Amino acid sequence: MANHPSALKRARQNEKARLRNRAGKAVNRTIIRKFATALEAGEAQKVLPEVMAQLAGSAAKGVIPKKRASRKIARLSRAAAKA
Repeated sequence: MANHPSALKRARQNEKARLRNRAGKAVNRTIIRKFATALEAGEAQKVLPEVMAQLAGSAAKGVIPKKRASRKIARLSRAAAKA
């Protein structure tokens, strides 16, 4: 465990960021599942903008890397167009 005040503060900040990132990733997984069910129902085009916004927002906040978000958006868009 950290002993110096600055190291203690950094540990607190890391824990907050970890929890924030974990929550953001959970939302991403949920919305991608929602897209998958919409894809099966044939309503993927309606859900796609919401999914794109969520992934782009997560990338902007640093929850996931920007390239990963871009790749996921591209793959989901392709799947929606195919359906």
